Amino acid sequence: MFDLIVIGAGPAGLTAMVYALRARLNSILIEREACGGKMNLTNEISNYPGCGKIEGAKLSEYMLRDAERLGANIEYGEVIEANLNEKIKIIRTEKNEFNSVSVIVSNGLKTRYLKCPGEDKLIGRGVSYCATCDGFFFKGKKTAVIGGGNTALEDALYLSNICSEVTIIVRKNYFKGEKFLIDLLKETENINVLFETEVKEIKGEKFVTSFILEKNDQENEFPIDAVFIAIGQQPESKIFSEINTDDLGYFISDESCMTNIDGVFVAGDCRTKDLRQIVTAVSDGASAAEKAFKYCKQNKHLIAPVFTKQL
Repeated sequence: MFDLIVIGAGPAGLTAMVYALRARLNSILIEREACGGKMNLTNEISNYPGCGKIEGAKLSEYMLRDAERLGANIEYGEVIEANLNEKIKIIRTEKNEFNSVSVIVSNGLKTRYLKCPGEDKLIGRGVSYCATCDGFFFKGKKTAVIGGGNTALEDALYLSNICSEVTIIVRKNYFKGEKFLIDLLKETENINVLFETEVKEIKGEKFVTSFILEKNDQENEFPIDAVFIAIGQQPESKIFSEINTDDLGYFISDESCMTNIDGVFVAGDCRTKDLRQIVTAVSDGASAAEKAFKYCKQNKHLIAPVFTKQL
């Protein structure tokens, strides 16, 4: 039995654990993959205060280290069921069941797929969703990045240092990314841009060899060695169906991180908000943990204090 279960170990979840442990809540953090979330897939982070330019994996390591110094209890596994409406919350993973007084859901977002013919068949064989993970395998090759937001622009800039040529395919007639990234893009000679263009099919037998693009109602086939898809992400809210969501599936909450369920809080990119950045996720984690502490205290459900090491 725990005071608090935190689900998801991205920047929001790791920060929530730090604040929960400092408040001496008996807490457990559940993560299905690697602590740090999508920070681990980011080559360079340059907008997190106090860090200058830092690799995403390194920032993840620092955040995890802070939680571990306080004695973080981390369970690796996929949450497959959640019962949140009762006073005692129940979270089930593939292997274990956990009970708690309060829950913070900070499970981030999942990759959005292009859903075009050939995509599923060629995942891992030229179709990728992570330029920093797979870009190395296409050194000196011709690659394409699909998308017009920050992730797509960052991926294209990263690949431009590895690949002979990078083409960005943008469905609209403009970029959604930040101006400084667009400016860097314009200065990079081996990056080309195709606006108002859609990928209709990715072709290849064992590996990607070409793709079919549609522009102005005309389709043409072009040779390509790899396609990096960066068209955004979407929330994973189905398991937590008791929490109210908006039309897009984001958990409904404001800066308080409170939900429609007593004792259940949300933090990070999974909640409704205007800006999804590491710095706002960290802020959410701190707020959610503080609210969870107050909830436990007010309901007199605190378990025996957990004595932790201080930072």
